[in-house]
Amino acid sequence: MRRAVCPGSFDPVTHGHLDIIERAANLFDEVVVAVGVNASKRRLFTAEERMGMLEQACAGFPNVRVAGFSGLLTTFCQEHDIHAIVKGLRAVSDFDYELQMAQMNSSLTDVETVFVPTSPEYSFLASSLVKEVASFGGDVSAFVPGFVLARLTARLDEVAARPQDA
Repeated sequence: MRRAVCPGSFDPVTHGHLDIIERAANLFDEVVVAVGVNASKRRLFTAEERMGMLEQACAGFPNVRVAGFSGLLTTFCQEHDIHAIVKGLRAVSDFDYELQMAQMNSSLTDVETVFVPTSPEYSFLASSLVKEVASFGGDVSAFVPGFVLARLTARLDEVAARPQDA
């Protein structure tokens, strides 16, 4: 069985993420969407919330499942008998960073990285940009699934309503 992993923080999941996941699902027998769980990083959504949104967003892909991981991605790959990492590339700057990661990962374990160029309509899209634009009231409905937009808007409203520390 050809098994691959699509890792990321997915805070929140975007149409760009889903484009790469769908394309990976067409290339591999099974795709594990691995959500990075790192307590030291500030995320808008908890790991459980991000995994739940991904499970809903990927429900139409029968060979895709979602899992959380902490620590090294290569350890996750070894534990799940995964030999390919699928990474989407938006720009040359992504390639520079991801190539170094791919070389490090392959030196640690028997895993290859497959680079998939992002579809042109998503080449600028990043979760951080979606959150920033949405936080200023911008319309990000074209960039995330509808249910994610609702969760994002609600969370940003919660954050805005919190008392600010002095």
